Amino acid sequence: MYKTTLKIDGMHCGMCESYINDLVRKTADVKKVTSSHSKGETVILSDGELNVESVKEEISSHGYKVLSAECEPFEKKGLFSRKK
Repeated sequence: MYKTTLKIDGMHCGMCESYINDLVRKTADVKKVTSSHSKGETVILSDGELNVESVKEEISSHGYKVLSAECEPFEKKGLFSRKK
């Protein structure tokens, strides 16, 4: 799995968060997406690497500004997982 974090300017409320989440789901095949207007970020979990450019274009075309994008491998931590 991969975790992609987008820093987004222009989100001001919970409705903005929902709208961004819907845009991401419409644009890419994702497992989970969460947004926070207070942090100014959207976190996306997906099975494969995202086409970040297409997601950025979709978000930007709706009046938001994507400031940065960071993608990294993600390993889900379970309740009984051990530290290595």
